[in-house]
Amino acid sequence: MEMDFERCYRAVDSRDQRFDGWFYTGVTSTGIYCRPSCPATTPKRQNVRFFPSAAAAQGAGLRACRRCRPDAAPGSPEWDVRADLVGRAMRLIADGVVDRDGVPGLAARLGYTERHLHRMLHTEMGAGPLALARAQRAQTARILIETTDLGMAEVAFAAGFGSVRQFNDTVREVYASAPTELRTARSRPEAAAGAGTITLRLAYRPPLHAQALLDFLAVRALPGVDEVRDGTYRRGLRLPHGTGQVALTPADGYVAATLRLTDLRDLAPAVARCRRLLDLDADPTAVDATLAADPALAPAVAAEPGIRLPRAVDGFEMAVRAVIGQQISVTAAQKTLTRLLTAQNPVDHEVIATDTGASGQQLHDQRGDGGWYGGPGGLRGFLSAEEVLELPDLAFGMPVRRRETLRGLARAVADGAVDLAPGGDREEAVRRLLALPGIGPWTAKYLALRALGDPDVLLDTDLAVRRGATALGLPDTTLQAHAERWRPWRSYATIRLWRAA
Repeated sequence: MEMDFERCYRAVDSRDQRFDGWFYTGVTSTGIYCRPSCPATTPKRQNVRFFPSAAAAQGAGLRACRRCRPDAAPGSPEWDVRADLVGRAMRLIADGVVDRDGVPGLAARLGYTERHLHRMLHTEMGAGPLALARAQRAQTARILIETTDLGMAEVAFAAGFGSVRQFNDTVREVYASAPTELRTARSRPEAAAGAGTITLRLAYRPPLHAQALLDFLAVRALPGVDEVRDGTYRRGLRLPHGTGQVALTPADGYVAATLRLTDLRDLAPAVARCRRLLDLDADPTAVDATLAADPALAPAVAAEPGIRLPRAVDGFEMAVRAVIGQQISVTAAQKTLTRLLTAQNPVDHEVIATDTGASGQQLHDQRGDGGWYGGPGGLRGFLSAEEVLELPDLAFGMPVRRRETLRGLARAVADGAVDLAPGGDREEAVRRLLALPGIGPWTAKYLALRALGDPDVLLDTDLAVRRGATALGLPDTTLQAHAERWRPWRSYATIRLWRAA
């Protein structure tokens, strides 16, 4: 958004939480920066500066407010919407690319020089890639300090700092407190048991239609990978440094997340991927306002505000699901996917699958642990592209042409020819997908919608979308032309049409 002083100041004066994450309020008289909805007394105009990022506020010498905790605000919805260099860079920084590969690695992933990348980010975000990554490390460190009993040296390296001294200096600068003081002052809920277990709250902009998200994910759950049970979504994760499991429970104003990680350096990318999966950085007010302007969608928007766009924690996983799901039912696709998973890594515990109607398939562990699914191994991440390439022909259980399509896709992802990561170039990815034998427009557009997170995709040839359009009285034959009024949120309209079907 443009940093218009009057507009920003009005948002601060009204404590409008819809603007949390869009910008940050710096108060020069106190030396702190806040989120727009901070409950503190509205500062005087002459003492206020507005910043496009927390890193920019920190660069101006301000520390984070202890009352409103601006570092825990939802991210800007711009980074989900925008497909340009800055949007892609912000998604990759959130996924921890700078911590793992440095600025040269980030620039290489984006296909630009370091100098140009720094210039673009500084122009729009008020800070370069190192400062943006440093702000994220500080937030990760605070989460670890307040939600675990790790030693400070362990926290420092898990958060991505190169040394304990760098960790101490950054925490003091950002929070005006020593790390030990943050731990002493913490007021955390009862932590989940187990090494590598972290509990935290993922903020979002209301409204959030949690049941729609859970319904969508439940119908597509895979044994041993993910499940929905008792209002909680659980899944296994494949992360840069290891594996993990997450339990996500929507609540009023936040999503409760419990993460189990084999390597705590994966905390930031795990959180970023969970937020992306549930579309927690979206601006539902803006989306619903556009869609409600169409009389055909207005009743559905009024009845179910805050419908989100379920994305993905793993772009390749979504690609395999899409290819297998072409021209067959969801149930048939689940059976084929389960066979594929079992062939690579047989499930070592018995599972009962029960049909729960509207909530889809739920999986219950016969061991009855009441929490995480599955015995010793628990939930696991989906197959990698390399693992799919190693599977024998009999593991696929599908026609030869589709099997070869999957292998061609896996080869393209493994070689880097197709980038389905959060920071991938959407238009280029779709173009390269369409060049692969066996992948048509529906599959490429579905992956743009879910794997790449494009908010403006209409699956106008999808049978369920057409059924939903008919149910809402929309013109089936001219749906694409009618949908122009839904831009730039046609992906959200697609989700609503699926629900109407």
